[in-house]
Amino acid sequence: MPKTLHPIAGGLALLLVVGFWLATAISELAGPESAVIAVKTAIPWGLLVLVPALAMAGGSGFRLARTTPGGLAARKGRRMPIIAASGLLILVPAALFLAAKARAGEIDSVFYAVQAVELLAGAVNITLLALNLRDGLRMSGRLPGPAA
Repeated sequence: MPKTLHPIAGGLALLLVVGFWLATAISELAGPESAVIAVKTAIPWGLLVLVPALAMAGGSGFRLARTTPGGLAARKGRRMPIIAASGLLILVPAALFLAAKARAGEIDSVFYAVQAVELLAGAVNITLLALNLRDGLRMSGRLPGPAA
């Protein structure tokens, strides 16, 4: 079960984080304020899918790593606390704060400062999740490269 669940949950999590990031960046750069408000108020609803997907990916990955300790599995395991911490300590609170500010129509300097932090932390998480995807594909033999 973890061998099937892990790539699905991890892929879904990466797609959601990339989707949130792109929707935010595009609405900020090319959309009207109403688009920014729509995106920022929709993202917390997406967290209802993202948080369980990340938990499933992390839990199933931890279970799978017991059978292949060290190497790429260990690298993936070292990234997960950073992904989880930035998500729980920066990204989720920022998403909720920005949604509340957007709902109130308060698109001000504080909104943009928090938005900048959220985009930076999101970019870090995307990078780490993508590295985990790459290493998972290498571990499964679906991507050439070093196996350990």
